[in-house]
Amino acid sequence: MTSWWLAEEAPPLPSSSFEGRSEVAIVGGGVTGCSCALALAEAGVRVRLHEAREIAGGASGRNGGFALRGAAPGYDEAREQLGVERAQALWRLTERALDRIEELAGDAFRREGSLRLAADVEERGALEAEFDALRADGFAVEWIDELEPPLEGRYFGAIHHPPDGALQPARWVRRLAALAAEAGADIRERSQVHSLDALEGDQIVVATDGYGGSLVPELDGTLWPTRGQVIVTAPLPERIYARPHYGRGGYDYWHQTPDRRLVLGGRRDRAPDLEYSDEEQTTPLIQDELDRFAAELAGASVTIERRWAGIFGMTKDRYPLVGPLPGDDRVWLSTGYSGHGNVMGFACGRLVAESLLGRPDPILEPFDPARALG
Repeated sequence: MTSWWLAEEAPPLPSSSFEGRSEVAIVGGGVTGCSCALALAEAGVRVRLHEAREIAGGASGRNGGFALRGAAPGYDEAREQLGVERAQALWRLTERALDRIEELAGDAFRREGSLRLAADVEERGALEAEFDALRADGFAVEWIDELEPPLEGRYFGAIHHPPDGALQPARWVRRLAALAAEAGADIRERSQVHSLDALEGDQIVVATDGYGGSLVPELDGTLWPTRGQVIVTAPLPERIYARPHYGRGGYDYWHQTPDRRLVLGGRRDRAPDLEYSDEEQTTPLIQDELDRFAAELAGASVTIERRWAGIFGMTKDRYPLVGPLPGDDRVWLSTGYSGHGNVMGFACGRLVAESLLGRPDPILEPFDPARALG
């Protein structure tokens, strides 16, 4: 089923098609591809973007609408895995990306902060470790020890991340695509690419997150398509949740829209083997879990207005694959955000463009696909 976000009518894109060869061909009309196209077009590059469906038709229009700083691992984990300086740089990068999203997205973005919740004592310890690391390195963060109903008694503390927010992700990416088209990018919807060899471009950017294995066989076994299932309720009587919430290691996540609808997703851990899938189909097991959880969060029975699934890319270390394809510098990858693509994908799209313009940023070095594909 079409997601709640994509059901909103899409305004027509500005026309900016051109004939002949492009300098850069982009595969994927989600947040990464549109971000990359905008940066290149603003620099005067002849860029053509191919999207198999409609703009934001994949994961960018089928997610839960979270806009979070950082990457999939917590900040304390990132410090250990990447080193303190690189972890700091990565978190600052995503905070700047959130600032830029706020400038460009209009009413598609609400900067309300987010709460990462502890579902048990073990998770509380993980939150305390992240809180201490963020505070030690000067990031804005708040510890919440006592939660108000209906979270009281269900969760054991939380971290408030002030820079975060919530998106209407399809509206946001459509606006990003419109900006790219106005800058001169040739954006072609319903233009499926079956082979990279068929593309006319001096450089190619594969920006497909959970997809792309058929185009880049090297990704097989390295990038795992993963299904996230989401529901949206009819408007609740009141707005209970003022900001995005997530807990249980990200397996539960929800927020309320301004019109009081509850958007809720997760529970993928109830059937992990089945949810490593590239099929955009909801399943009774996960949907039943989400229905029950929605009623618990609302404190009453709820009416489900829409159900959907989206596919994102998961990597072994949960960091994205961003950089040239090993052995083929003509092809660049920007994929595998491990569930954190709304902000990270936007940031990486621009960083790929900067690299193609001859201005590489060392912040991409830990994401080099060679670490997994070389």
